[in-house]
Amino acid sequence: MTIEISEVDRVEILTLQDNYVDLISRDNSDVVQRAMPKEDMGVPSSILAEHGFSTIVTVTKGNSIRSVLFDFGFSPHGAAINAEALGVDLSIIEAVVLSHGHMDHVGGLAELIRKMGMEGIELVLHPAAFRSPRYLKIADDVTIDIPPFTREKVLDIGLTLIETKRPKRLIDGNLLFLGEIPRVTDFEKGLSIAYYQKRGEERWDDIADDSAILANVRGKGLVVLSGCGHSGIINTILYSKEISGVDRVFAVMGGFHLTGPEMVSAIDPTVQRLKEINPTYIIPTHCTGRDAVLRIEREMPDKFLLNMSGTKLIFKA
Repeated sequence: MTIEISEVDRVEILTLQDNYVDLISRDNSDVVQRAMPKEDMGVPSSILAEHGFSTIVTVTKGNSIRSVLFDFGFSPHGAAINAEALGVDLSIIEAVVLSHGHMDHVGGLAELIRKMGMEGIELVLHPAAFRSPRYLKIADDVTIDIPPFTREKVLDIGLTLIETKRPKRLIDGNLLFLGEIPRVTDFEKGLSIAYYQKRGEERWDDIADDSAILANVRGKGLVVLSGCGHSGIINTILYSKEISGVDRVFAVMGGFHLTGPEMVSAIDPTVQRLKEINPTYIIPTHCTGRDAVLRIEREMPDKFLLNMSGTKLIFKA
């Protein structure tokens, strides 16, 4: 099965939150625009970096310019403060999309929606985003609780909830929410320490809600944007190609979740498969992990782009 996704002329991804920021890198280009929160010819504040992820994705097709908000960052205020510092007009947002229901992607939802000032806007997500209780099991007697994300919270914020395991076209087919991503590789095994309870029974959490969004740039190919990539970034790319019927990959961006001791064995096969897929650009963010980011930059320097809080990336036909 394939789902038609419109070819667009331009995709802009503005990062409202990521784990890193550097205001004086001065490495702007046709593709990369760094944050510079200016006011009265000065720089009164920095851009906040946190262990979280939030972006605004804007697609241009002819004279039409459409935007969605993808993920919302960790703290209640971080992504919203950055949006204000960057002078972002949040009223342009037409839909909001969640990659998965972990705290580093949902924490800033309420404040961003408040600043948007719009009732009833759709939030698209996988229904497993509401699994609870969720926790990380460090040892048999040591767990770290993941704050619950509930349907009640979403409805109290004033959003219209769209739960789907299947792919869903966004903004008239200019973007695609992938829904549940098939796990087909043998090295992307998920987060081994993640658990949840269902009817009082402990179960390993495969984080089935982990999804991504997809654009198709005319003449260049797919732009794949993940949140954490718990499904496996290679699985995500393969499914993007299958569901869209488009083989060429222009850019892969997002968290690849290759950090931590249990993920070390996945770094090498992930890098090898990225080389085979051969995207024009690779932009590892957020939870990819230092070792994996350095490996990607070292082995594919002509493809690697460093992302930051406040950075805008431009992919155009």
